[in-house]
Amino acid sequence: MNYKFFPLFFVVLLMSFTNLPNKTNSKKISIKTETTAVLKNVSIYNQIDANSFVLPSFDCFNLALDGFYKLKEKGIVQKNILTLVDFSLSSNTKRLWVIDLDKKIILFQTLVAHGRNTGEEFAKQFSNQAESFQSSIGFYATGEIYNGKHGMSLKLDGLEKGLNDNARERAVVVHGADYVSESFIKQNKRLGRSQGCPAIPVEMNAKIINVIKDKSCLFLYHPSKCKEIVSRLSA
Repeated sequence: MNYKFFPLFFVVLLMSFTNLPNKTNSKKISIKTETTAVLKNVSIYNQIDANSFVLPSFDCFNLALDGFYKLKEKGIVQKNILTLVDFSLSSNTKRLWVIDLDKKIILFQTLVAHGRNTGEEFAKQFSNQAESFQSSIGFYATGEIYNGKHGMSLKLDGLEKGLNDNARERAVVVHGADYVSESFIKQNKRLGRSQGCPAIPVEMNAKIINVIKDKSCLFLYHPSKCKEIVSRLSA
């Protein structure tokens, strides 16, 4: 075999596999990239078992995975669990995913609220300021569990200065809320909103918190802030 052409052969072969029909999820994508990093992320994306759920968009996943690797290298996050929220989607859709990167499987996909001043059905404005009642996007490390006014809750540490690093001060945490439910959507035409926390359904709260607690990566995404997030990650 002529090994000179092996890399090209390997990419073509990999492309043929990634383009095969997938019964679990139709969002698997083909390799259309010139960079090794994106090539790796595409490969991982295409290996993920959707587990009867729907995969997040590749744009959201790609940025989340880049950040995860950087934070893992620095020891800031320790678990191979990635939680991502796509705030470009309607709050009436299940826009939070918890992914086990070791097993390459989606563990949970569920509804998640944004801050009341961030928008109605769609998230549009973000803030790092106290009393803004807006969501703060970017990367977080999950912290410890505590019992607060919403019951079992999970503290978060915002990792991006000026973007979300006031999370602890603002008490931006993961918690369950009755207004994060299909029944609330039916009655109000949209999901309920928080004071800035990524609130999740009450019935999913303990399950998700127990998986993502203690130094896993949480990423809140919105395309309007991608350039800002990327520049911070590269600093």
